[in-house]
Amino acid sequence: MLSLRGFWSRHRRKFLVSLGVVGGGYLVYKLYESHTRRLSGLEQQLEGARQVDELIKNQLQVHFENIQRISDTTTLPYAMHYLRSRVSEDLDLLPLTEKLIHGKGQSSSLPLKEKLELWERLKILSFTRTAASLWSMTVLCLYVRVQVNILGRQLYVEIARGFEDAQPLDFLATADYLATYGINSLIMNMQSAAKEVLKDKQLKEPVSMATLHEIMIQILDMFMNIGSLNYWISYLVPENVHDYKQQMAMSANGFEDSSLLMDATKLEQLLSETHSVLSSPDFGKILDISLKKVVDVLVDDISNQVAGTSSLGVPLAKLLPQIVRLTSPLLDEPRGNKFAQAIQSLPEVELFFTLLYANMSLLS
Repeated sequence: MLSLRGFWSRHRRKFLVSLGVVGGGYLVYKLYESHTRRLSGLEQQLEGARQVDELIKNQLQVHFENIQRISDTTTLPYAMHYLRSRVSEDLDLLPLTEKLIHGKGQSSSLPLKEKLELWERLKILSFTRTAASLWSMTVLCLYVRVQVNILGRQLYVEIARGFEDAQPLDFLATADYLATYGINSLIMNMQSAAKEVLKDKQLKEPVSMATLHEIMIQILDMFMNIGSLNYWISYLVPENVHDYKQQMAMSANGFEDSSLLMDATKLEQLLSETHSVLSSPDFGKILDISLKKVVDVLVDDISNQVAGTSSLGVPLAKLLPQIVRLTSPLLDEPRGNKFAQAIQSLPEVELFFTLLYANMSLLS
């Protein structure tokens, strides 16, 4: 017994250390095992989350492509067609030109004063018609792309929450708001701008292509600044969603349809986001760049048509038919519209919408 006690006394420290090592090793093993199980669980969760994320991204891509297709093949072409018909109706120059043509006859010669007044009106309305078409086409192309980007963000949220609705179609339908409700005010203000810019331009005065370019830019600049800051947005975006939906219901059915007036909140939210984008300084820069690009293409087209004329320019009266001629091509179907394609090919435009979509996805 004494020898056992002596042995324990002599070797107690070694036993305790050995037990500590064994116990510590077991504890480390158990901790490692627990940690491994947790990591395995987390990996499974992450894999599941990755699969869900991939599913959402695939669904989003499909829906986004559907919206883009509807926008490209239906929304924008229809809006452009309707806009073209409104411009043709509201700025019909045929009565003026027929009166001037008939007035050339000896028996029905117009008094000089009336003749000059008719030519002056023809001058103002010719530039008004082309400038209004140019501005409308440009802003409508950009507006519809803004819609598509906003809907892309909205779809991401809806799909992530597991539900969707038909609200995007209501939102896309607002693309024809300009032709339906905004066109009258647009024409009135564009005519005022054209009248101011052209007031000192005589019909017999030679106009070079550089001067024509300057005239078009001046008319557009004056139009953009004729009212309060970004006043023109009201031509594109309904200010009161409830009134707008009621007007849509009345125009569709001839009476108020309550089924079309439900859930205006979401449409109001989408239009509010649209207004924020359109009123941003970045969009203002893109619109300015786009308008100038379209003026470049328009003047180049006219220059090709009057090639071989005097280097001093062409009398303004002879330029008017060429200016009016481009009204229809400006509002042609987008896929065959060289003016719309010129806008889409601008690197600044592509960058703007890339950043817009990326920022909206991050905000989601």
